[in-house]
Amino acid sequence: MVEPRLSAQWFVKIKPLAEHGIEVVENGEVSIVPENYKQVYLNWMRNIHDWCISRQLWWGHRIPAWRCLECNEIIVARETPTKCTKCPGSRLEQDPDVLDTWFSSGFLPFTALGWPEKTRDQEVFYPSTLLVTAYEILFLWVARMIMTGCHFMKGHQQDPKIKQASGWGDKKDDSVPFRQVYIHALVRDAERQKMSKTKGNVIDPLDIIERFGTDATRFTLAAMAAPGTDIAFNESRTDGYRKFANKIWNAARFMFMNVDQAQQAGVWSLDAWKKAAAGDRTHAGISGFQPVHLEDRWILSRFNRVTQEVGEALATYRFHEAANLIYDFFWGEFCDWYLELIKPRLMSPNGAARESVGLACGNLVSLFEAALRLLHPVMPFITEEIWQAVYDGKPPQKSIALAAYPQTNEKQIDLVAETHMAVLQDLIANVRNLRKELKLETKAKVPIQVYAQEPEIRKLIEKNRGAVERLATVESIEFVGASLAKEAGARSTARFDVHVVYEKKIDVGAERARLTKELERIEKEISNGQRQLGNESFLAKAPAQVVEGLRRRGQELQVLRSKTETALNELR
Repeated sequence: MVEPRLSAQWFVKIKPLAEHGIEVVENGEVSIVPENYKQVYLNWMRNIHDWCISRQLWWGHRIPAWRCLECNEIIVARETPTKCTKCPGSRLEQDPDVLDTWFSSGFLPFTALGWPEKTRDQEVFYPSTLLVTAYEILFLWVARMIMTGCHFMKGHQQDPKIKQASGWGDKKDDSVPFRQVYIHALVRDAERQKMSKTKGNVIDPLDIIERFGTDATRFTLAAMAAPGTDIAFNESRTDGYRKFANKIWNAARFMFMNVDQAQQAGVWSLDAWKKAAAGDRTHAGISGFQPVHLEDRWILSRFNRVTQEVGEALATYRFHEAANLIYDFFWGEFCDWYLELIKPRLMSPNGAARESVGLACGNLVSLFEAALRLLHPVMPFITEEIWQAVYDGKPPQKSIALAAYPQTNEKQIDLVAETHMAVLQDLIANVRNLRKELKLETKAKVPIQVYAQEPEIRKLIEKNRGAVERLATVESIEFVGASLAKEAGARSTARFDVHVVYEKKIDVGAERARLTKELERIEKEISNGQRQLGNESFLAKAPAQVVEGLRRRGQELQVLRSKTETALNELR
């Protein structure tokens, strides 16, 4: 039978250490992200017991204690003693136990920097800024590092210049081993089961990288790393991000093809662009970008806005938000919209449009280069390859990793351009949906009718008629003076009505079902908005722009509800 047996063990009186460990977290000298793990940490520390630090293992740091074989006196010393401190005996035997692994590793932050000697490395690198780890060792390791660091490095002062440059100049206690602890998610299988060799559900990362690429694997983990939740790793997501990498590569090929043609035609020069873009790239916005056309002003504004949102997400360790923002910008706005909008300007390197082509090429390269720097932390390999190619192998820095990360330039944010482009995108998307419902052939061009009550909207559509006709496969645009909401198969928004002129019998039942569902959605959104605006607590806390946005959206929804009800009544 296996029975428990009492044996001598070594303990550390932990309460005094824990009190300091609690204090530095409560007063903000060490912050834990996500915030909910702070309470987990504090609960552990307040209910802590004395720590048994001895282990009966073959490998580890031997406990620095010796027993006199003649009088059984225990001697603890830094150096190996030669004789007993109690009796004249010299027969000493070192304790066979080793230190607990977590006890030994708890000293890592300062022992790696020359402790117990006072070194320049300690002045520069202690405390460090950030520790990234998993929640399962928050107590086993993180808490132990905080306790031992606060004890053994008490009174330590970091170099003030280094401390200020790190962004922690307001902190007072430099005995802590790090300023922030970021608790990342665990990667589980698709069924959210913890990976285990016993279960046979372990995913080999090298196999995933071999099949989908390192960038796609890395992006998958970043895009799914929501704070406080584990990652249910799914290969289908990784395959989707492999396609995203292909999209970036194809966009780069399209850019290189067009700028090469422009260089051959003598309307654009890489050397001239590099010279114009030379200098300090640490300034905000996109260097060398000239926003002449609506699509240029729009994409420049969107890049700066996304840069701001990505920066805020990274600063608060919301990596999934940062990754998804970059994904939506690169694929949705840059590739699906901007590249399509500027194609006509790139395809005519001869004639009167030569200057326009050079401008389009310069803007495209400047934007692409900045977007690569924005994407680089999540997809480092493809961005490095393309970035080197953009500069023809002679970049201003040895690596894109050394180039400045994009910063927002408030002056390049254009709300009017974003609003106008949103109207055009809405119009094109509605026409595309109508074509799909009517089952029109992909290349078949059809005329459309548009009703816009506001002269500004009509003028906007008229000015960008070519883009609408090309991207929505439209033959012609006719502006009408009355609402088209009653027309079967029409689409209505708060700013315009659009109708595809096509002789095909409409399925009245299906159309009524669609409009009824749309009306229910509008009613629900109106109700939610009114509930928020009627909540005094919400109004007191919400930013002014959020409240104003809700009110403006409510007015738009009232118009949409009226138009949808009219169309529904016409089908009775």
